Amino acid sequence: MSSGEQTTANDAGIAQKKADATPGDLEQRQQSPDEHISSSNASEQDGKAESTKPPSTWQKMYAVVFWTPPKLRWDREKPPRFSLGLNVLFGFAGAFTVANLYYNHPILNILAEDFNVPYVRVSNIPTLAQAGYAVGLLFLCPLGDMFERRPFVLSLVFFTATMSIGLAVTRSLEVFSAIQFITAVTTVTPQLMLPLVGDLAPPNRRAAAMSIVVSGLMLGILLARLLSGIMTQYVSWRYVYWLSVALQYAIFVFLWLFMPDYPATNKGGMNYFKMLWSILPMVAKHPILVQACLISFFTSATFTNFWTVLTFLLAGKPYYYEPLTIGLFALIGIASMVCGPFYARLVIDRFVPWFSVILGMGWCLIGISLGTYIGTFTVAGPVIQAFLGDFGMQTAQIANRSAIFAVEPKGRNRVNTAFMVATFCGQLVGTSVGSQLYARGGWIASGSYSMGSIGMALIITLARGPWEEGWVGWHGGLAIFKKSKDSADGKAEVEERSALRRMDTNEKQPDKVPDLEKGESHRDHHPHTHGWDDQNEVNATDAEKSLEMRAAENDYGKDVENDEISKTRRTGQLEPVAPVDGPA
Repeated sequence: MSSGEQTTANDAGIAQKKADATPGDLEQRQQSPDEHISSSNASEQDGKAESTKPPSTWQKMYAVVFWTPPKLRWDREKPPRFSLGLNVLFGFAGAFTVANLYYNHPILNILAEDFNVPYVRVSNIPTLAQAGYAVGLLFLCPLGDMFERRPFVLSLVFFTATMSIGLAVTRSLEVFSAIQFITAVTTVTPQLMLPLVGDLAPPNRRAAAMSIVVSGLMLGILLARLLSGIMTQYVSWRYVYWLSVALQYAIFVFLWLFMPDYPATNKGGMNYFKMLWSILPMVAKHPILVQACLISFFTSATFTNFWTVLTFLLAGKPYYYEPLTIGLFALIGIASMVCGPFYARLVIDRFVPWFSVILGMGWCLIGISLGTYIGTFTVAGPVIQAFLGDFGMQTAQIANRSAIFAVEPKGRNRVNTAFMVATFCGQLVGTSVGSQLYARGGWIASGSYSMGSIGMALIITLARGPWEEGWVGWHGGLAIFKKSKDSADGKAEVEERSALRRMDTNEKQPDKVPDLEKGESHRDHHPHTHGWDDQNEVNATDAEKSLEMRAAENDYGKDVENDEISKTRRTGQLEPVAPVDGPA
């Protein structure tokens, strides 16, 4: 028989055996170990074949961006130390990230000339940037309560830096405007770092730590206008955005090298839409948060009102300053921001936040009143207002943040979102109303609006005393010193510890420490002795009392039908009960 005929015969024999086999035989054959091992080996070989494929460019980029150096990886037993250097790095990142929103302000007329369009078309660019920032505040910042901060922040910074290249090279106004809006959405890195600093810094130094990041934010706003105006006077405006790209990539590199990989504060699959909706009940739950939002709304309106109309005042009668001279006024605001961290350490961390807010309102009131009513005939007025107004607003915001971050330890990103939305709305109102009032009544009209805004902020502050827990009132008196120096708001004796913070601080420890790494809500960290019986004591127990106890267990919860039987059971006149092995 030839080999071909033998193969055909063998195949026919196998087919006949399969046809003759019962369903049980087939099932047993399908579940045989040999066939299972063979299929497993085949799957492993397929997996190895797939794994040998070279990774794509996106996979390589993902691996680089999200890889964490060993020294920065999270160790629950020994969390990374929150140092002054890391605090300054967060402030630096905040400064030159938020600056992306303000590079266009001094060069709008030059953009109109370069794109060959009317000025009214480029005037919408700052509005688009602010609208994008608002979208990011509302829809991206709350994600800080769900995601791990390191990969989330690095992704936003890398995306913003890459997209900003389009701002420097595009020849289309429409493309420029679209990219400005997109980059503004992802320019929310500082608002993710502020709640993180609130988690990491000890409560008794939280104001000083946050003031470094807040100062970075304000410095970024002022430096962006200053650098943009100076550079555009000597080189093309496109170099401003190339500088922005370089700074963004530098921030990415520094954060990649030094930012530890902190775990998420909420593990357990929090729903995104429910998380967004939870901001509203959170605001309604805490009067201090509502008060802080309203105060920030009115004080931030004075900030944008002043810096918007200041250019009109200094460029006209009686000063007629050049654009470069006007831009140098930003140095005055920078000086006030530099003083913020020292003031926070010496004052805000020592008193209750309410008192620091009152002081901040006082500095604003002095600066605005002098700047408004003597600024039309002496430049000393705008100079004083630039310093005291910015300084007062900054210190009031730091004090308010120190208070509101204590109310929701695991929801600080959502608390910060509510606070920043109110602040942003105040900035928009200040810019719009201030410009219209200046057009109708001049410098004094717009300054009087700022006076009214500070007056409203003072009324809201005084509506609740420093120790009031309700919406309105002065329960607790007027004491301004903290009851506990180890708390941020001065009220809580021991604030709930964040598991991200190191244990070697002077802060008092609560009884339980949640294990964020494992998603535990409670874990006992001390030995227990209840629930275990001493066998010697059990054996030494009087037999009669043991029978009484057992009879009481058997009849617990049952209705007693006969008083005589009940009385007999209490006196121990029962039939002997067989002993039960094991502990009682």
